[in-house]
Amino acid sequence: MRDGDHRHQRIGPGFHLGLLRNLLGMAKTAEIICEYLPYIEHAPMAPQALYSQACSSDQITVVSWKDTWLKNYRANHAKHGPFKDRGIGKLFGRYRNLPALVLGSGPSLKDNATSLAAGTAGVPVISCLHNFHFLEDSGVKVDLYVTLDAGPLTIEEVSEGGQRTAEEYWALTKDRTLLAYVATDPRLLELWQGAVYFFNCPLPDQKILEEMDAVEVFHTYVSTGGNVLGASMYIAKAILGCNPIALMGANFCFSYLDKFHGWDSKYDKHLGNYIRTTDVYGHSVKTWQSYANFKAWFDWVAETIPGLWINCTEGGTWGAYAHGNIRSVRQMEVKDFIRMYSLCEEIREQCENPETDVRKILF
Repeated sequence: MRDGDHRHQRIGPGFHLGLLRNLLGMAKTAEIICEYLPYIEHAPMAPQALYSQACSSDQITVVSWKDTWLKNYRANHAKHGPFKDRGIGKLFGRYRNLPALVLGSGPSLKDNATSLAAGTAGVPVISCLHNFHFLEDSGVKVDLYVTLDAGPLTIEEVSEGGQRTAEEYWALTKDRTLLAYVATDPRLLELWQGAVYFFNCPLPDQKILEEMDAVEVFHTYVSTGGNVLGASMYIAKAILGCNPIALMGANFCFSYLDKFHGWDSKYDKHLGNYIRTTDVYGHSVKTWQSYANFKAWFDWVAETIPGLWINCTEGGTWGAYAHGNIRSVRQMEVKDFIRMYSLCEEIREQCENPETDVRKILF
């Protein structure tokens, strides 16, 4: 969708994509036109305010997970260490000056699976591990999967909502590469059959860092914004050397039909406590406070870190505010992003065979 274009999408037989509104306690479906908001120069919050919001839950996270982090760190080091021998530093600069397509797990991912399966014109694809079953079932080639969770959550999500058994999905990992946080659940690393590279994360707790250093000093850090999509984007930019970076499936909110992923998942059954925010089309959407915090981190990155940041989510809240979308995040359809890197293919015949009857001017 280009700026100013209108789109009517369908959500089921006989229905247009609708914005659910509460009227006298009843859900009312209304037709909605998906047109990007105009660009605004900057977010209505100062960069430091965005960063502060993004970090607002850090202390709770540390208290809740510090024991698990340390336990997993020690167990993984005993089984796979030293981490430095298998660190993501081995991949430093692998895609320097190339674009990257980083895939989150938002509901919009489903809308573009066909485009991705058709090919990405050589653009490297880096995906959150949550997407494994969906992308594998869809025939999408993924160069690198990334996992951050220290709990067993991702283990079941590798197959949840997929078309095959868990054992079949784990067998597919034999030919896949995983970038894993050093405190990843050890069971996940046992199940993964392909190559694994490790990274560490900065933690706002000096005592935990010291205890980790006592096991092994491994300071190849990845900043995450508190989520695996953030880790994936940081790795693409800071480790692999990519630019521009396009995100897809980076919704940071539920769909208009209250879907959390691009497939049926346990999160769809009960939204729990949610807040309302604005998406890139100016419509009200539901999200969790934690995901609003994640979005603030991504906005902070786009506003402060040099680079070209592109949102191919075709929806969601990245860069969106009530009065417009911040200019530092370019809104674009994924097929247009990919086409930027394959336009030359459209005149290949004229270049390889100058006597061809095909007469085409690219622009």
